Amino acid sequence: MGKISVLTICHAVTAALLLSVPAVASGSVPHADTVRVSEFGVRPYSYENCVDGLKQALRACRDRGVSVLLFDGGRYDIWPEGAERREWFITNSSTEEECPSKVKTVGLLIEDMQGLTVEGRGAELVFHGKMITVAVSHCRDIVLRGLAIDFERPGMSEMTYVSSGAEGTVVDFHPDSRYGIDTSGRISLIGEGWKAEHFHCIEYDPDTKRSFYSGGWDVLRSSYAEELSRGKVLFRTPSNFSPKPGNTLSVRDIIRDHIGLFIHESAGVRIEDVKIYYMQGPGIVSQFSDDLTMSRVDCSPRKGGGRLIASSADFMHFSGCGGRIGIFDCNFAGAHDDPINIHGTNLRVVEKLAPDRLLLRFMHGQSYGFKAFSPGDTVAFINAETMQRMSYAVVRETERVSDRLVELSFDRAVPDGVSVGLDCVENITCTPEVEIRRCRFTRTNTRGTLVTTPRKVVIADNVYCKTGMSAILIEADVKDWYESGPVCDVLIENNLFIDCAWLGGPEKAVIALHPSNAVADAGRPVHRNVRIVGNSFITCGNPVLYAKSTAGLRFTGNSVAVGPADGSIECDCCSAGAEERSAGGAAAELPASYIILEGCADPVIEGNSMTEFSVKSRPND
Repeated sequence: MGKISVLTICHAVTAALLLSVPAVASGSVPHADTVRVSEFGVRPYSYENCVDGLKQALRACRDRGVSVLLFDGGRYDIWPEGAERREWFITNSSTEEECPSKVKTVGLLIEDMQGLTVEGRGAELVFHGKMITVAVSHCRDIVLRGLAIDFERPGMSEMTYVSSGAEGTVVDFHPDSRYGIDTSGRISLIGEGWKAEHFHCIEYDPDTKRSFYSGGWDVLRSSYAEELSRGKVLFRTPSNFSPKPGNTLSVRDIIRDHIGLFIHESAGVRIEDVKIYYMQGPGIVSQFSDDLTMSRVDCSPRKGGGRLIASSADFMHFSGCGGRIGIFDCNFAGAHDDPINIHGTNLRVVEKLAPDRLLLRFMHGQSYGFKAFSPGDTVAFINAETMQRMSYAVVRETERVSDRLVELSFDRAVPDGVSVGLDCVENITCTPEVEIRRCRFTRTNTRGTLVTTPRKVVIADNVYCKTGMSAILIEADVKDWYESGPVCDVLIENNLFIDCAWLGGPEKAVIALHPSNAVADAGRPVHRNVRIVGNSFITCGNPVLYAKSTAGLRFTGNSVAVGPADGSIECDCCSAGAEERSAGGAAAELPASYIILEGCADPVIEGNSMTEFSVKSRPND
């Protein structure tokens, strides 16, 4: 391959994102087919709770059978008081102990509707307290377009180290991060009707643009606190505590009692030209929904606002979805977990009730209670030791026994090889085709993209920059999260990976294929037909590929450059005005140490190259 130019590729992706955002003509929607929120007293910049007016406007859309709900531009405030409430069991959210009630508060609920477009025209919805911002439940052909979403007080608190010395440690809190100091000098992170109790902390280094797990908040909250001025706090920290001035801590409560935006048992939902400055909990969660498209969705803090984090967990999470998922021209910067996670749920066999009937159990603490199977669904029986799909059947009947247990009967006898108390059942019908193109991923300490589906997957023309763990991770899990099984058709092509997987992940590889089978046997592969073609990697010396139990693996035509291990690789995904850093010089064959294979059948590794990493000054524009 030729010279890798980080800025050239990043600029191309940025230009595509900007040029693809359409202008919204103010007079383009016919009034006869439109409900305007202003008809119901919902006015921008009133700073009043507009939730009742929005509920009335949505009812009018349903009653009149119109196709457009129209906002004027400007700020609209939404409080929990008066908002809709629904009991929903949501994947990857909370355990019974963490959050016994599954009743969720919803700011804007679109329910049992078809063919509606919510046209924002740049409207900014600002939420207060804790709630799901927007939910689409039991709907078809819904479009959310031209909106911005934020919280008056985000659930994430951010603070920057100013200094550290003999007197203690001084930090500056972001103005959106509120706190209280009691008479004993102990600090609390507080919000609109809540106080953080269980903490998770990530630290960001602006010099390396890397994010990593941190114990900094544990030290601060255990130390005597004194407010020096508004937002500036002195902590009497231990003498051996020496944080780096300029680094920022982001701290959240780990209890996921609400999520950002919910797409629930719906089909044909599109989110277009939407800016998400902050979402509580996991961000956009799509659960048992089909044919979803995310286009030009910008998940990142407001430019110039000083915040680093835009979601306290994933940005986009898809569980049990089907049809086709398309994610195009999106920007992901500042997640406390994985920007994209696409999977199903494996339920464990706990009892054989009859030759054709099984009792199954949701295994992971945070994923249970939802309708994982329907009559007519095709399922696979999964061998937990090998992760093989042993055989298939069609569901005839389902019965919800409890939040954790479900009974299924099938159109045929359960295979004799299914082991009670170990093996699992996977819903194959609720698995999607996936296409992810022209997106940017940066400023996360975890992964960039997780995907497990047996259907076709294309991940192409994206930029992954400084993900702490593997930029792309493909698992198959019946031991930890119980998320889905093997992949069968994956193309990873023409992506740019910059300083990824420096922190961890399977063998610290930029791309990892890591099923949970106990024995990696090339004769019994888990994943199949994964092609990694024509990608560019700029690494800090870590492997670019780890693959376990994969057949039909091709790693061809890729280019690798090794940069400094200290994280000084930069690109304009991370910071404006960075020097141009590129890989130049004569290309050499890629050393074997950059590819780790375990139990893979007949892999093809060829046509890859390595070049020296160089830095050259970017000319003045």
